[in-house]
Amino acid sequence: MDPAEALPTAGRHGHSSPLLTDHRRALLYGTLLIVATIGMLLGVGIHPTALAPETTLPVIGHVDASFYARVVQVRGSFLTAIFKVFDLTGSGIVTIPLRLVLLGVLLWRRRWGAFTAFAIAWLVSEIGVEVLKQIYHRGRPPIPLVTTSTFSFPSGHATAGAAIAVSVVLAFFPHGVRRRKWIGVAIAFAFAMAFSRVYLGAHWLSDVETGILFGTSVAVLAFAGVDEIRHRGLRRSQAGGRMADVGAPGSG
Repeated sequence: MDPAEALPTAGRHGHSSPLLTDHRRALLYGTLLIVATIGMLLGVGIHPTALAPETTLPVIGHVDASFYARVVQVRGSFLTAIFKVFDLTGSGIVTIPLRLVLLGVLLWRRRWGAFTAFAIAWLVSEIGVEVLKQIYHRGRPPIPLVTTSTFSFPSGHATAGAAIAVSVVLAFFPHGVRRRKWIGVAIAFAFAMAFSRVYLGAHWLSDVETGILFGTSVAVLAFAGVDEIRHRGLRRSQAGGRMADVGAPGSG
């Protein structure tokens, strides 16, 4: 039997259950997402701030400019009001307390693996975005409808939205149909957050695309990585137990 199948089922607090049904497949998916993220980083490239949305791969910059121009044309008071709510929801004033509360719940439930993965996803995604912004120094679109700070690439709101949504689903919903449904909700939320950033003139399309890829990949790899470590620990303990049985007096 695969040691993964030997993991005990969740008890009252669920701290013994694996986080993913197939963490090796999740590691593969997360790796592919990281590769896609790197592709976007290379495709956008580093250019003078004032030349945004110029990109190393010209098609990306052309799509950024044309998509933004079309979005500006559909702006209206109703959509603006809705997306300004997204602007507030994705800001640190909301996401930081929310993440702290969620981490507190995981601690209270003694979900050590989920707590660790959630914390790693938060830390890596936040630090990664700030480092990339300082490296790329990309300028923001004109005619913003909200106040912005620092640089445009990648989108912090899109990264946080994707990382939080995926982390919440993996940490708080058990395997099965219910989790798959909430994954759909998480994807919809991440894309709505991403579109809101372009609509409000805070980011170019490639900013939010990269943010979604980065936030999702970090969350998936964090949870898959924690499960991989737990499975390896289980295998070592089982191997040690078998060796002890073989070496015991009267064995064999």
